[in-house]
Amino acid sequence: MSADPNKLAIFVTSPQNMTHVVGIAEAAARAGKKPMIFFTYKSIHLTKDPRFEPLAKLCGEDNLAICADSYTCEGYDSVKDIPAGMTAKQMRTQAFHGALLDECGKYIVL
Repeated sequence: MSADPNKLAIFVTSPQNMTHVVGIAEAAARAGKKPMIFFTYKSIHLTKDPRFEPLAKLCGEDNLAICADSYTCEGYDSVKDIPAGMTAKQMRTQAFHGALLDECGKYIVL
């Protein structure tokens, strides 16, 4: 698979960047690009932010995921406490991050 110039990968590791994540994803969508977002490490706490659910809806089920292992390591239950706006399918592994690298023409880390 080759990188699609109309897809923007956003790899999120810091819990301090929700404003930027939302702003970049919305700007990408307005520009006709498809944002694909992966939350890992401490950024999984952002799934409890009230802006998370609208962000999940903006991206869609196939284009937003969180690291299930990071979620568990931070004290959440990845089976019983799936964040609002997400499905169990979106609780993923770092393999999703690898797919972003392959699939997306642009990549940003926050």
